[in-house]
Amino acid sequence: MDEKVTHYNDDDIQVLEGLEAVRKRPGMYIGSTSEKGLHHLVWEIVDNAIDEALAGYCDDIEVIIGKGNTITVKDDGRGMPTGINKKTGLSTVETIFTVLHAGGKFGGGGYKVSGGLHGVGASVVNALSTWLEVTVYHDGKIFYQKFQDGGKPVEELKEIGTCEENRTGTTVTFKADPEIFTETTVYNYDTLAKRLQELAFLNKGIRIILIDEREEEKKQEFLYNGGIIEYVQMLNKNKTPIHDNVMYFEGTEDGIELEVAMQYNDSYNANVYSFTNNINTYEGGTHEDGVKRALTRIINNYARNNKILKDNDEAFTGEDVREGLTMIISCKHPDPQFEGQTKTKLGNAEVRKIADDVFSEGFERFLMENPNEAKTIVDKSNTAAHARLAAKKARELTRRKSPLDTINTLGKLADCTSKDATISEIFIVEGDSAGGSAKSARIPKTQAILPLRGKILNVEKARLDRALSNEEIRTMITAFGTGIGDDFDIEKLRYHKIVIMTDADVDGSHIQILLLTLFYRFFRPIIEGGYVYIAQPPLFRITHGKNIKYVQDEVEYEEYRATLPASAKPTVNRFKGLGEMNAEDLRDTTMSIENRVLRRVTIEDAMAADKIISEFMGDDVLPRKVFLEEHGHEYTELDV
Repeated sequence: MDEKVTHYNDDDIQVLEGLEAVRKRPGMYIGSTSEKGLHHLVWEIVDNAIDEALAGYCDDIEVIIGKGNTITVKDDGRGMPTGINKKTGLSTVETIFTVLHAGGKFGGGGYKVSGGLHGVGASVVNALSTWLEVTVYHDGKIFYQKFQDGGKPVEELKEIGTCEENRTGTTVTFKADPEIFTETTVYNYDTLAKRLQELAFLNKGIRIILIDEREEEKKQEFLYNGGIIEYVQMLNKNKTPIHDNVMYFEGTEDGIELEVAMQYNDSYNANVYSFTNNINTYEGGTHEDGVKRALTRIINNYARNNKILKDNDEAFTGEDVREGLTMIISCKHPDPQFEGQTKTKLGNAEVRKIADDVFSEGFERFLMENPNEAKTIVDKSNTAAHARLAAKKARELTRRKSPLDTINTLGKLADCTSKDATISEIFIVEGDSAGGSAKSARIPKTQAILPLRGKILNVEKARLDRALSNEEIRTMITAFGTGIGDDFDIEKLRYHKIVIMTDADVDGSHIQILLLTLFYRFFRPIIEGGYVYIAQPPLFRITHGKNIKYVQDEVEYEEYRATLPASAKPTVNRFKGLGEMNAEDLRDTTMSIENRVLRRVTIEDAMAADKIISEFMGDDVLPRKVFLEEHGHEYTELDV
C-alpha cells in the first residue's frame, strides 16, 4: 500500500506562470493531444482569420502545410495592432500570443461575433509549439516576432521592413511540439480540407486556399458565393431533389443573425445540421429547436388549410415533416452560451423565438408563392405519416416479450447464456455454413451467433415500415432487444459487442456495408456508443513443421514467406470463406478474446458518413461497383 501523504502546507501550492498551465494540462485547452488535438491548433489560428472576415475585413485566407509538417496561416485582415498594451506593458502582438484570455473578442468593439476559444487560441497554439513566428502587415510596415520552447519570446516585436500602404494582414507559422503531441505531428490533408471547405460554405464570399507542400504539391481553393445554399446542394448531390431550388431564409434580430438553407429529396432520411459562429452544434440547441418547431407548425397549418389533412386526421409529427430534408442552420451570435456534454449545444433561450420568427416568415411566404412545390412537400409529409403508422404496427412483431418467446421467435439465434450485456457478444455471420462453424467455435456463456441468409435489404432505399417487413432485419431487432424507431432504447441493448463477421471477399464487404447502413440509419446510437465491431478473419493458414501461422492478407503472407528459409516448403491453406474454416481455426484466430483482432466502427462526422452511405447505397450503382472492385478486399471499417 502506498504511503499516505500527511503534509499539506503553503509550499504545496503551485502557481503556474504564463503558458506553463497550458503545457501542463493541454487537454483542458484543445481537448486532447491526439491527432484531433493536433488539428485543433490549426483551427484556432484559422478561427482568428475567420473572425476578421466576419468583421468585414478579410477576403482571403491561405493555409499551407510545410515540408516539415509546419503550418502557415495567412490572412488579409486588418493585421494585429502593434503598439504597446497598457495592461501588460508588452506589445499587443506579444500579449496576444503569451497571455491567456487576451484578445479583441470580449466586448471591446473589435469583433461583433467570433468563434474559437475566446482569446486563448493564439496563446495556446504558441504554448504547444516548438516555435512560432508571426508577421504583421500594418500601417505600411512589416512587424515580426518569434517564440520558441513553448511560447518564450526570442526577442521583442520589431519592425523589419515596409509594404504597400493598402497591404494588411497577419501570417502565423508554427511547428507543433512533439513532446506534447507524442502520438503524431503529421497533419491529415483531408481533415484540413473538409473543415476549411465547411468554413467557406458557412462564410459566403470568403476564399480559403489549402496548399500541401510536403510531397507533390496539392492545392484546393474553396469559395462559395452562395454560402449554405451551395452547402445543401453538395449534400444533396447523390440524392434526387423533389423541388428545383434550395430554399433560403435569413434575418437579423437583436444583433443575432440566422441563415437557413433547405431542400427536400426523395430519400427517407432527415439530415439537419446546425452551426453557431461556425461551430458545429451537433447536439442541437435553441436555434435548431426554433426552426424545427416552426417547420412542423407551418406544414401542419398549410395541410389543414388546404384540406390535405382533414379535421379528424392526426397532425404530422416533426419526424414526418423532416423526411427527406437536408437543412443547414447557421446562427451568428455576439455572446453564445454553449451547454451539453461536449459544449456543442446552443443554450441561449432568446434564440429559439428569433429562429422561429425568421424561419416562419420566409417559409410561409415560400409555400404561398410556390403552390406546386408546397403540395409536393406536404404530400411527402403525408406519405411519411402513413408509413410511420404502418411501421408502428410492424414494430409489434419485433418486441421480445419473454425468454420463451425468444426461443420461439429466434430459431436461428444461438444465444449466449449470460444476461450481463457488458460481457455479452453477438456475431452476425453470413450463411448457415459459417454459422455452424461459429456456433462450434464460440464461448456459449458470452458469445451469441446469428447467421443471416443472403444479403439483407438495402435500407438506404426503404422506409422503416418496409425494413420491418424483412425477416432478417426483424430478427436482428429482436435479438438486440433495443426496439427501433420511437421504441428504441439503448439501455435495453443485450450485447455490448455486435460483431459483423463476413468472408474476406467482395460479397462479404457488400454485406458489411448493408449492415452498417442499417445500423447507421436505424440504430445510430449503437455505433455512436462504440458497440459495433468488424471481425478480421485470416485469409491464409501457413504450416511449417510444427509451426502454424495465420495471416490476414497477401501482403502479410509475402512478408512471412520471406522470413522462412529458401528451402522451406510450407503447407498453405487459403480460406475462401468462414465456412471453410474448422471450428478450431475460427476460434483461435477470430473469436478468441486472447488472439482476435476486432475493428471498432466509429462515426467521426455525421455529414461525411451520410455522404458515404448515400453514395454507395443509393440508386446510382456505379460508385458502389467501383468502390467494391477497388477496395472490397480491404474494407474493414466505416470510420468517417
